[in-house]
Amino acid sequence: MEMMKRFKIWTYREGDYPLVHHGPVNDLYAIEGQFIDEMEDKRNPFRARHPDEAHAFFLPFSVTNVVSYVYQPILSIHDYRRDRLQRFVRDYVHVVADRHEYWNRSEGADHFMFACHDWGPDVSSADPELFKNFIRVLCNANTSEGFRPTRDVSMADIYLSYGELGPPRLGLDPRNRTILAFFAGGAHGYIRELLLEHWKDKDADVQVHEYLPKGQNYTQLMGRSRYCLCPSGFEVASSRIVEAIYAECVPVIIKDNYCLPFSDVLDWSKFSVRIPVDRIKDIKAILEAIPFEKYVKLQKRVVKVRRHFEVHRPAKPFDVIHMALHSVWLRRLNVKLGQRDY
Repeated sequence: MEMMKRFKIWTYREGDYPLVHHGPVNDLYAIEGQFIDEMEDKRNPFRARHPDEAHAFFLPFSVTNVVSYVYQPILSIHDYRRDRLQRFVRDYVHVVADRHEYWNRSEGADHFMFACHDWGPDVSSADPELFKNFIRVLCNANTSEGFRPTRDVSMADIYLSYGELGPPRLGLDPRNRTILAFFAGGAHGYIRELLLEHWKDKDADVQVHEYLPKGQNYTQLMGRSRYCLCPSGFEVASSRIVEAIYAECVPVIIKDNYCLPFSDVLDWSKFSVRIPVDRIKDIKAILEAIPFEKYVKLQKRVVKVRRHFEVHRPAKPFDVIHMALHSVWLRRLNVKLGQRDY
């Protein structure tokens, strides 16, 4: 509530479409474009009228659009090098630093970016000194790849169908959920390969599919399941955690080195289950050992936290966009700007 009263953000106006001020608003990485659009919406209550009144500064480039427009066509393995992305972001920072006083005043400590593309963490790796204080809001929050929990922000990865801000509510009452655990997805990365190796189409209670059987509905199956398995893919970020929460299904986190979204304020142990990768073979035994009464408590808390992962336009208090901004606000409170601290 204090953030709602006080926090003001200046969105830099430098840069042109489609790399800046624009991002995907549907499908994979949709939350990246939705966030950029919200920050530039004149109705946004956090929008500063002048940069001098701002507590934080947003760099509104889209990593997804840089990859889509600058890296196409990809003709060889060398085209996957991150140097063009890194050069673009570094040049953008230099432009705003040369034109305005604010980056140099704090050495970037009150500036932030927002990226849900897998390459988001790589923007700063070519020049760590320039970005050492910079706040990165990232879906791909992998601590083994340079994510800094005290400085960066872990963002929920959300898939949005065209024209929709979320899936239909198809979750059943806890007592009517007949599937113990559910997952459907490709063998992307070693964790999913292990999951499919141990459980693919082998158990009626732990339903794991590489491809859904014909006629089955993915969202309905999640709504009929007590637990939804959320393994890493090629990267730690995945929309499955939020899909589970939308279906009011208890997420089962099977990931290494992942900083869960909004962990500053959300205690994930109260509404999810973590299973180590080396215990994938024991999934059924672990979940069956959880008393039904404890499962019901976990599930009720999933229902309670769902609002923190919902997308609204314009954004609403306590929704996913406000949660991301709150995480930035908390990190901004740790930055003192000498005589002009706010």
